[in-house]
Amino acid sequence: MIHNRLGRPLLICIALAAAFPAVAQPATSALPAQASDNADAERPTPYDDRLSRLAEILGSIDYLRTLCSTKQQEGWRGDMQQLLDIETKGEPRRKERLTAAFNRGYRSFASVYANCTPQALVAEERYRNEGATLATEITARFGN
Repeated sequence: MIHNRLGRPLLICIALAAAFPAVAQPATSALPAQASDNADAERPTPYDDRLSRLAEILGSIDYLRTLCSTKQQEGWRGDMQQLLDIETKGEPRRKERLTAAFNRGYRSFASVYANCTPQALVAEERYRNEGATLATEITARFGN
């Protein structure tokens, strides 16, 4: 099944994977137990695992770019928020999983690198390439 809601968000994601940093997003709080089943109904997609990996990669790139960049770049957080809003509209659990994946990627490198090193630059480049490839594959296979 092809999902029409992927086109613009994944184009944004491709650009993000290539260039823009972001600020780690706080994990959302747990949903209230009284929420109705319809409000929490998820519409899983065949690319959810790939999208989660992409979010994790973007979190990693964000940390490394912030660590190693001499100039501050703006705009990524807003674009990522737009991606989350469009891709997970009405699906708070899915949004929470993607946000957690981003934060996991961010924190994984924050626990390893306190300073910009040649290894950090290599890791950022590799993750950027993997993210761009993944975003292209998702768009080609599932986007319209």
